[in-house]
Amino acid sequence: MTVPRQTATSSASGRASRRRGPSMADVAREAGVSGQTVSRVANGKTNVDDATRERVLAAMRRVGYRPNSAARALRNGKFRSIGVIISALPTFGNSRTLDAIAAAVVAEGFSIILMPVTRPTQGEVTGAFSTLNEQAVDGVIILIEQHQLDQSEIELPQGLPVVVIDSSARYAYPVVDNDQADGAARATRHLLSLGHSTVWHIAGPPQSYSAERRRKSWQATLEAAGRTVPPVLAGDWSPESGYQAGLRLAADPSVTAVFAANDQMALGLLRALHETGRRVPEEVSVVGFDDMEESAHFWPPLTTIRQSFEAVGHHAVEALLAEIETGAEAGEPVILPTELVIRSSTAPPPA
Repeated sequence: MTVPRQTATSSASGRASRRRGPSMADVAREAGVSGQTVSRVANGKTNVDDATRERVLAAMRRVGYRPNSAARALRNGKFRSIGVIISALPTFGNSRTLDAIAAAVVAEGFSIILMPVTRPTQGEVTGAFSTLNEQAVDGVIILIEQHQLDQSEIELPQGLPVVVIDSSARYAYPVVDNDQADGAARATRHLLSLGHSTVWHIAGPPQSYSAERRRKSWQATLEAAGRTVPPVLAGDWSPESGYQAGLRLAADPSVTAVFAANDQMALGLLRALHETGRRVPEEVSVVGFDDMEESAHFWPPLTTIRQSFEAVGHHAVEALLAEIETGAEAGEPVILPTELVIRSSTAPPPA
């Protein structure tokens, strides 16, 4: 008996057939819809009703179909991916803002690529942009609070939609931030309204945008009220730096009110005051900034300024997606309001 010889073409075709994964046609048959409907769902289009979308997604899971994002990007000119250039040195604010950005990006059906930079120099920022370009992102959010980003030698590369968080408005890009100055003014006015003659300040690091805004606003508020402006004590956002500054402040009996530039430094300050026998708030009132979750459980519970990291992340992603979709020029900076949260760490000064 003669066995038919299989040609190389038919053999390769058989192997390709065995390797071929489920297709859109397979999903369409499984879901009982057209191939065009499957394509709309796979490409994230909105002109499909919810029930049909769920049926198609369920069919994709059953047959094991995965949309080819690379092919989709070539067709649509979009990769559905967003890059985030962020300081490698984490801070509470940056971490919370990054969480909010990630949540907003995922909710829009995009993926996120992080690109940490150890120092915001021209070389590092340009290198981060180049790497993100190679990884095919549709736009970039910059979350770097150091001053170097705004120095003349830092020029952001062209060619990608960009949104900047926690920066000045020097760039021709959308800028999103909480109202740092108003928050510091609220904290300072609150302490003055209780009857304190002046307010001391533990500032954040001098290279930080937000620390600078809070310090300048604290000083301007005291000057506008005709009060003495005490020397600034500089911290680095950590509880330890707040503790060290607190030991110095606790040794001065004239200190009755302190505004710390973040809650973590306020925590260290509270420890120093407790250890040195300065009662809070009977002898010294303390206000922080951020309203981190733990602040309500400090002892005493901390009066602080609440800023919405979630809103900053949401608005940053919203602005970037609008820029990606429309190519529109940057609008006015988005400045979000802060809120004074009064708890038990502030009171009138001792008689």
